[in-house]
Amino acid sequence: MHHQRRAIEGQRWREFSLIACCALSLGTGCKKQVNAATETKAQAIEVTAIRAAGRQVPVTLAETGSFVADEASKVAPPVAGRVFKTPVNVGTFVKTGDVLCELDHRDAELKLVQMRAQLAEATAGLRQSESRIGLGSGGFDPAKVPEVAGARANYESSEAQAQLAAADAKRYANLIATGDTSQSVYEKMRTQAETAAAQANASRQQYESALNSAKQGYQAVNSSQASLDAMRAQVSQAEKALADTTIRAPFDGFVSARPVSVGEWVATTNTVATVVRVGVLKLQLQTPERNAAGLKMGMPVTARVAAYGDRDFVGETSAINPAVNPDSRSFILEARFQNTDNSLRPGMFSTARVVLPGTEAAVFLPKSTVLRDRTTDSNQIYVLDGGKAHLRIVTLGEIDNNQVRVLSGLTANEMVATSRQSELYDGAPVDIHGKR
Repeated sequence: MHHQRRAIEGQRWREFSLIACCALSLGTGCKKQVNAATETKAQAIEVTAIRAAGRQVPVTLAETGSFVADEASKVAPPVAGRVFKTPVNVGTFVKTGDVLCELDHRDAELKLVQMRAQLAEATAGLRQSESRIGLGSGGFDPAKVPEVAGARANYESSEAQAQLAAADAKRYANLIATGDTSQSVYEKMRTQAETAAAQANASRQQYESALNSAKQGYQAVNSSQASLDAMRAQVSQAEKALADTTIRAPFDGFVSARPVSVGEWVATTNTVATVVRVGVLKLQLQTPERNAAGLKMGMPVTARVAAYGDRDFVGETSAINPAVNPDSRSFILEARFQNTDNSLRPGMFSTARVVLPGTEAAVFLPKSTVLRDRTTDSNQIYVLDGGKAHLRIVTLGEIDNNQVRVLSGLTANEMVATSRQSELYDGAPVDIHGKR
């Protein structure tokens, strides 16, 4: 019994030893395979590299802001009325004086026709009155009035005859004294002289009456002229009332809104169209108050918008708001940009750099060395040091030709991988070829 137990235990020990040996053999084989894989993984990756370039660049301020129109006008009608035509739509380019909206102008046209007819009638009446009193281009001349001219001629003739009769009567009076004529002849001559004098006096009164009538006619003409001037003013008002039914563009620009339609009734407080001038745009930059000291008018500004990627738009500072917002501790810095090709539009968001006096040290890399990780929304490069690749997160600035400025994460003269970046990882062994 004892011997059987020992035999069984011996058998079990042999089996355990055999299993242990097998396990040891398998473990040794697995270890060799892992070591082989590690050696394969650790094999150096051949890459090309370039040193980060350091150079002096102008000092700049990076700001953000939005473009606004140089001029924007919410055009309202001068008069109330019903919309008759809307010849423009949103996006239409208009020139100064182009029609934006027309109101119903039938009443205004009829009023103008009426006023013009009354003006023509008054003008004709005035010209007739002027001709009657001899009023010409040289002004009022009583001698040209037919009634006055005839009365004056009659008066002058009667006066001459009276003077001649008076002279004859005096001569016959002297003849009576000398006895050369009879008393009856003298009496006859004296009677003729008195009659002639009476006729001359009557003619003078007729002349004065005609002259006074002419002067009164001239005053009536003056009054008619004043009435005519008032009528002309009424015609001008009627013309303006008609013109006001057509609303025109105040300057060249694009229609950004047209909130009315045909048939609507609009008042003078309603907007019929909004016109924006975009040949020149203003960029309003939110600027921290700490940057206020170095800013001046006329400084160069470079801006970019999402729609045009790396395209630089160049302008200059045009206005500095003197007031600082107490909540954000910032102020508005305004820059003007020529927009002759209409690439920029009001409302576009922009990142901009304001160029200040002086220079500063900067680090640049070729754009091809930078990887964009969309998962983490970051820019990455691989710095080569000690035979290994080290992943760096960098902040980028402006682009100069094919060179991009690195604002943080890299110093000048560090070696950066320029090839096989997709195969690299942080700590990967590398073999550098083609250093520059």
